[in-house]
Amino acid sequence: MVAAVVALGRPSLQAQDDLDPAARRWVEETLARLSVDEKVGQLVTPTFRSIYTSSDSAVYDDLRELVREHHVGGVHVFGARRARPDVLLNPTYSRTTLGQPLAAASLLNRLQAAAEIPLLVTADFETGVGFRMTGATNFPRAMAFGAAGDPRLAFEAGRVTALEARAIGIHVNFAPVVDVNNNPRNPVINTRSFGEDAATVGRLAAAYVEGLAAGGMIAAVKHFPGHGDTDVDSHLALPVIRHSRERLEAVELPPFRAGIAAGAGAVMTAHVALPALDPDVRNPATFSAPIATALLRDDLGFDGLVFTDSMRMRAITRMLPPAGAAARAVAAGHDVVLHSPDDRAALAGVRAAVADGAIGSAQLDRSVRRVLEAKARLGLHRGARVDLDALPEIVGTRAHRAVARAVSERSITLIRDAAGDVPLRTPRDGSLLYLSILDYPSGWGIGAPSRFAISELRDRWLDVTAIELSDRTPPADIELVRETGARFDAVVAGIFMRTASFSGRMDLDDDLVAFLRDLAEDTAERGQPLVVVLFGNPYVARTLSELPTVLLTYDYRGMSEMTAVKAIAGEIPIQGRLPVTLDDGLPAGLGLPRPGPTRR
Repeated sequence: MVAAVVALGRPSLQAQDDLDPAARRWVEETLARLSVDEKVGQLVTPTFRSIYTSSDSAVYDDLRELVREHHVGGVHVFGARRARPDVLLNPTYSRTTLGQPLAAASLLNRLQAAAEIPLLVTADFETGVGFRMTGATNFPRAMAFGAAGDPRLAFEAGRVTALEARAIGIHVNFAPVVDVNNNPRNPVINTRSFGEDAATVGRLAAAYVEGLAAGGMIAAVKHFPGHGDTDVDSHLALPVIRHSRERLEAVELPPFRAGIAAGAGAVMTAHVALPALDPDVRNPATFSAPIATALLRDDLGFDGLVFTDSMRMRAITRMLPPAGAAARAVAAGHDVVLHSPDDRAALAGVRAAVADGAIGSAQLDRSVRRVLEAKARLGLHRGARVDLDALPEIVGTRAHRAVARAVSERSITLIRDAAGDVPLRTPRDGSLLYLSILDYPSGWGIGAPSRFAISELRDRWLDVTAIELSDRTPPADIELVRETGARFDAVVAGIFMRTASFSGRMDLDDDLVAFLRDLAEDTAERGQPLVVVLFGNPYVARTLSELPTVLLTYDYRGMSEMTAVKAIAGEIPIQGRLPVTLDDGLPAGLGLPRPGPTRR
């Protein structure tokens, strides 16, 4: 049973309900007094990093100028970054790290105080606020919810995320991802999707949308009209989906319909071209009126906010400069231009398009009205600043973490266990070799792989030797590890395979695949247990059919490691089922149950 979460007085949000008279009056009076420049400003959303920012700093001056002088309608909150050296031979340094909730809330309060019209604040909290900020609650990836198969967990995850986000001063979550991941070679969606079945994706997405609304937050379903069947990362280039309209109606669009019906107040489009909807393959949804207006507004009947995806992604920057890109996005039917490479150029581009009639005054007013209505539904016209003292009482609580733990434990999936090695019967004083096998050693700025798995194993077995291997490990060292394996009573391997934006990588190194196949043969000859856990991309299992025992977690962050060790030790039941097809022998729906807990 999911632990109850106390809402702490936060009113639920009904995203598309009629506004009360006072809120409606605020919207209409505000719209009536805005100049064209002020209206244009409402359609552009710049970004900032959630690190401590002094009010006497260039970063703050720039943000305050965008708010005060350029009248931007909102800001988008990222995590944090640190400087890294641009070096050859050892490119392992990461610039990504988590932001700080109190730092973000403090800066947002100051920007809200500077704004004549309250700011609509957005964030990518796909796995909870902990996806971007330290100390906040972090849930498993969406595919884990698909493996758990319980809409109640999706609802609770949405509600917890909303409560924590609103405590920081953030109002719109660019989630859930409702793309149907039916392409095993998708390098950017993958575990961000609930799965490959459109009905299941729609059901879980709807529950998550309702949970966000219950916590007072707007859901933005993405990436319209579907990014699941691509094999190109739109951060790097423009994907083209060549399915027919009939196929799109059957697979890609139903989850968007379900999310909208559940009350999603926003939709984010994809930098993806779909010739069946717009014949010009140089015209992604971002620039396409047939998609952003005719399909979304007219056919699906959606009248909430339509956001672009980040305009800094190369699918867009390789096509147009910031001014032209922003103007074309708004002209196509978007209400908000997000994360432009140059916010001032984006503003100028939209202003110019309004001046020359490419964006009509009626269209401009409709978009601004939608922005203002969203702010009114959130109650921002009554006050937009948050209580910094109350934030620690809401963000990252034990009750919230219990929900995340329930999702992680319910999702873990056993897809092979030829010798019945789960739970692992090796006695407490037996010896374990733990192999931490990485796709590549760079980019682990948020947390090193196996940092919890090793300590959790050592809590249960007294003699654990841990070795890390990656694509940078010399072949001679890999062979030495193989020879060493015979000394241990059991071998446990954690394979960390990311599908990360901009990486363009989703396969394990050939030498490591060969090593695992040899290791499976060696352990089988010795009658030695070999248990492998896939952290992250589950499709790696397709190339490792020789492995006798395989668990899937669908994630590669801390909680998944702790859950995996509990499952190996027999301390929790194993009940997850595959939300995607891996191959003919591993169909969607497969899952080998284990009762747990067992005595050791």
